[in-house]
Amino acid sequence: MRAYKIVATVVAVPMLLFGMGGVAVADDISNSIDTSVDSVAEVMPLNVGGPNGSTTLYLTPRNGDGKNGCNFQGTTTTLVLSLSSSNTGVATVSPSSVTFTSCGDTKPLTVTPVAAGSATISASQTSNNTGATFNLAPVTFTVNVTAPAPSNTAPTVSVGGVTGGASYDKGSVPAATCNVTDAEDGNSSFAATLSAITGSYASDGIGSQTASCSYTDTGGLTASSSVTYNIIDPSAPVISYTLAPAAPDGSNGWYTSDVTLTWTVTESESPNSLAKAGCVDQNITTDQVATTYSCSATSAGGSAGPVDVTIKRDATAPSVSYTSASGTVGLNGWYTSAVTATFTGTDATSGPATATQTATSSGEGAAVTIGSPAFTDNAGNITATGAASQSFKIDLTNPTDVAFVGGPAADASYYFGSVPAAPTCTAADAVSGLASCLVSGYSASVGSHTLTATATDNAGRTATATRSYTVLAWTLNGFYQPVDMNGVLNTVKGGSTVPLKFEVFAGSTELTSTSVVQSFNTQKVNCTSGAGTEDAIEVVSTGGTSLRYDSTGGQFIQNWKTPTGPGSCYSATMTTIDGSSITALFKIK
Repeated sequence: MRAYKIVATVVAVPMLLFGMGGVAVADDISNSIDTSVDSVAEVMPLNVGGPNGSTTLYLTPRNGDGKNGCNFQGTTTTLVLSLSSSNTGVATVSPSSVTFTSCGDTKPLTVTPVAAGSATISASQTSNNTGATFNLAPVTFTVNVTAPAPSNTAPTVSVGGVTGGASYDKGSVPAATCNVTDAEDGNSSFAATLSAITGSYASDGIGSQTASCSYTDTGGLTASSSVTYNIIDPSAPVISYTLAPAAPDGSNGWYTSDVTLTWTVTESESPNSLAKAGCVDQNITTDQVATTYSCSATSAGGSAGPVDVTIKRDATAPSVSYTSASGTVGLNGWYTSAVTATFTGTDATSGPATATQTATSSGEGAAVTIGSPAFTDNAGNITATGAASQSFKIDLTNPTDVAFVGGPAADASYYFGSVPAAPTCTAADAVSGLASCLVSGYSASVGSHTLTATATDNAGRTATATRSYTVLAWTLNGFYQPVDMNGVLNTVKGGSTVPLKFEVFAGSTELTSTSVVQSFNTQKVNCTSGAGTEDAIEVVSTGGTSLRYDSTGGQFIQNWKTPTGPGSCYSATMTTIDGSSITALFKIK
């Protein structure tokens, strides 16, 4: 049998791109012979009448057409490819159509040799509902068929240890081997050749890598194969932070001192892929309400966060102001009782723990100071006691030493007309000072009287003292003869002048001035108003009817000219200025 050498031919096939303007950024669909049209020939050598060839199609994400990761991101997304041979008289491929539905899909192909020659196997897109694009150029490979079958059977090479399209954690990529099957030379294996890692984060060892195998047997026949897999970052970034102080140093989660927030974001597998959002260190030196700081990070290994830290700082004690006061209000701005002052605390950040508090005065005087209680805010800041004080005038003591000056003596008796003048009074007040001392109750009229001295200080407080005395009435004697008293009807001829004689005594002192007589009145009365006894007036007088004092007889004389009208009766009454009076009854004949 004649031997034929299989010639490896490199066929440069344009990349098939969809919707990317000619830039190779779409996800790749590759064969397991090799990954691209390059110096390593993508050739499948076959013999007429020999065994069929095989390869596998798989997907490699490239992250460049608007979708990170694999383009298959839904449950119903599909990509349908049509497979064809450029020369079916040389070799055919089956199946003629494959459908990809997920990132891990692999599609085995069988190539059947027909006759000697070369044919190109390629793929074209039939349908695509992923909304993304795919690069189909890596599918293309050349089939060289020799006929009749040589005595030297073509070897086959496959890549073992790794799987095309698979993803492996960085540091855990299996060893790739070249597994050779050769009927004449025997089977063998050796380490595959690894390409440099490619991709945006290749410097971190993250991206795509190709394991390639090429083998030429002793008969000069060469077979090659390669697979591309992904090396991935297995873990997302790690976010941590420190606070100084480590915990709030105030109450209710508040800080009362400066706070430092320091973020730490680590990515050990792919540091060059790390991107942070927020993560700004903070040095908080002013008061603030609860404020949230956030840190998020992404890398080739995924995303972390957001991690939130909420910080509230209040290092300012409440401010205190006087609001109002309560107590018994006196005069001239004085209080006559203890004063309770109300104070209000305000705090712009954490708010006061108690909005209002009271304090009560101690002592008295013109400037009694009431200091505010200590106020605490919700962060634990405390004001000093007395941070806002208020002064008050407080008089708790009545005037003292109230005394009469002059006037009637205590418990004394005086006859009318001999009563001393009204007294004044004096007092003392050591706090607000004496405003006035007034005497009431004074009277010179007949009867018992009580004097009251009222002392009032400038705060309106009062104190009193009292003194009692008696004013005695005068003694009236008369009317003397010819007039009868004690209800006797004195009968007298109408038109006659009757002398009414009487005396007035203040105690043992006879009063002789006519000014002591207040009035002399007569009035008609019922003739039955007397005792029923009648007695005639034996002596009548002549002359005027005016009042006079007869110093010879030592008595007052009031001549009364009786009216006319027989049978009528009258009363005649003399009243002195002290209110005392005497009355006699008369009947006209």
